[in-house]
Amino acid sequence: MAVIHPFRGLRYNPAIVGDLSQVVTQPYDRIGPDEEREYLRRSRYNFVRLIGTKSPPQNEAEYARRAALLQTWMHDGILVHDERPGIYLYRQSFTHGGQSLVRTGIIALLDLAQSGAKAHEHTLRGPKEDRLKLFRATEAHLEHIFLLYRDPGRRATSAAERAIAGRPPDATAKDDFRNAHELWYIADPDTVQVVQDALLPLELYIADGHHRFETAQAFMRECLAKGWKPASPQSFTALPVTLVNVDEPGCVIRPTPRVVRDLPAFSSQRFLAAARGEFAVAKLGSLALAREFLAAARGKAHAFVLYSEQTFWSLTLRDERRLDDLIGGDHPPAWKRLDVAILHKALLEPHLGIDDEALARQMNVDYAHTDEEAIALVDAGKGQAAFLLNPTRVEEVLAIADLGASMPQKSTDFYPKLLSGLVAMTMEIEKP
Repeated sequence: MAVIHPFRGLRYNPAIVGDLSQVVTQPYDRIGPDEEREYLRRSRYNFVRLIGTKSPPQNEAEYARRAALLQTWMHDGILVHDERPGIYLYRQSFTHGGQSLVRTGIIALLDLAQSGAKAHEHTLRGPKEDRLKLFRATEAHLEHIFLLYRDPGRRATSAAERAIAGRPPDATAKDDFRNAHELWYIADPDTVQVVQDALLPLELYIADGHHRFETAQAFMRECLAKGWKPASPQSFTALPVTLVNVDEPGCVIRPTPRVVRDLPAFSSQRFLAAARGEFAVAKLGSLALAREFLAAARGKAHAFVLYSEQTFWSLTLRDERRLDDLIGGDHPPAWKRLDVAILHKALLEPHLGIDDEALARQMNVDYAHTDEEAIALVDAGKGQAAFLLNPTRVEEVLAIADLGASMPQKSTDFYPKLLSGLVAMTMEIEKP
């Protein structure tokens, strides 16, 4: 059940900040020190000054400083609320795998008290504590949760598209990867009602934002325990979400290559010799051939590429019927057939000694955003080997979530990310 509400979004005033591309950011958990420095350089109004980065602040007073800055920007007209509650059509145009793609989403408030969303990922305490402190200080949801749903009939998207037909977008921006982002504000009550009705009976799935979703639920419980009440649907009982229909084009997941490091006496040849018992192994001549190999295997076989000592090697599981023996535990069969699960449980753990504890302690594995980044880390001596793999498929994400299971760490990388700073939400609260 998906109960959504329109809201008075908080958006940048272009008359003051100028080009929105200079003030919007990637989600906070994608912002490291280098990205933060670049965002701070771009504009005195850059959104990173409000949301922070993936590293929690050392000084607790930083949360109060961000809250004060938010109030200042609203007072000075840098951030302005839309006049009436509405929803937003969000369109992202990007290139992936040599194809030009478009992903369309609907931004609205999800009613936390009446709705749920299925997760596919474990969460960690540190990020949730950080976001909870920010919620407490700002009483605002500054970023969105990325949710998926199934709707072959496209009822919600079609209604929103009809409402904005022929209209230029109300906001446009380019992200750090030159992807185009467009936003349309829709306040028409009839359109909003059609979208609400279309989404109401549907199941929702978290794509990105597991930590923030759980934190929003915790903050709601905390507010209710204090005797606070929502002054409107736009309160601590809801959070802004971008809803994307998996039955439409553009729902892309990228793979996350693994880079192993700090293993005593690592030998790629010993590893390959051990892996040959269950995997067919062959030498590949280049990254291009490695990608062709993986593409040919996608959805048909469980295949991986090892890169070490400037050489590529293919590994293909010989017999899927062996997975129940290779991967122990009480995981459901669908989990055991995830490529990331097979990589960790049938290759890294038995042959390199990288078990769940090592992964949790971030001891021997780093995660790269691209194949090129993983290879460069190995070539620079920052890793001993890289493992390239196919991306998790969207249908696998939904299947695992339907089972109530969690995927291994870094199983999904939805691309492109939702921009932070396009539209935010402040909470309306009645306090005794």
